[in-house]
Amino acid sequence: MYKKGLYTVMRNERIAPKTWVMVLGGDTQYLTAPGQFVNLAVDGKYLRRPISLCDYDDHTITLLYDVVGEGTVIMSRAEIGDTFDVLTGLGNGFQIEKDRKRPLLLGGGIGVAPLLRLARDLRDAGQNPIVALGFNTAADVVLAEDFEALGLETYISTVDGTRGVRGFVTDIVKGLREETYDYYYACGPTPMLRAVAQTVPCDGQLSLDERMGCGFGACMCCSIETTRGSKRVCKEGPVFRKEELIWK
Repeated sequence: MYKKGLYTVMRNERIAPKTWVMVLGGDTQYLTAPGQFVNLAVDGKYLRRPISLCDYDDHTITLLYDVVGEGTVIMSRAEIGDTFDVLTGLGNGFQIEKDRKRPLLLGGGIGVAPLLRLARDLRDAGQNPIVALGFNTAADVVLAEDFEALGLETYISTVDGTRGVRGFVTDIVKGLREETYDYYYACGPTPMLRAVAQTVPCDGQLSLDERMGCGFGACMCCSIETTRGSKRVCKEGPVFRKEELIWK
């Protein structure tokens, strides 16, 4: 079930070289799980734009987005008080495994966004996740302070080594003892998710947000093969369990 309505821009500012944060005020009652996405209608563009939720409360939703094309350029120009037509409650989102005690949260680039709300929910469920975030450079790092403010053990990797571990999220995992974690939740670019699925030994869930395509499944870019047949990320949701995915 989703909800369509007008949402008002309450904040919209750059927080990294190409990354922006947008806070929208509106009806959040149809949001049910971390990792769901919303769908914004951007003026002048035919297709709506799906974007992962970063966080939400009773009256607002927070989005992170990279300015990489015409649609996000238009979004970056929005001012406080402007409105967007938004669909909320889309996608399946992460399902919290209640019998786990120390999950890993693995995020790459803009894929760190949906892990913030997940971290809050895991903490409220009595779990104590370890957070590992990967970026290209130190300038690209976002949300690290938010995870640390939750009291979570947080590690950073950068490809160029300008902050934290040199390399990727999987290089952080290599430095952790396997007995310190018992599950993982991951979101990021496909190469990162493939590496996580192939190298992190425990079970987990992966969010294929970059395959959300147009947001309705009409463009066919979101189709992916799984052990349960072909699935549509836009229509059925971006989150899959490790054992479901077939990597090609």
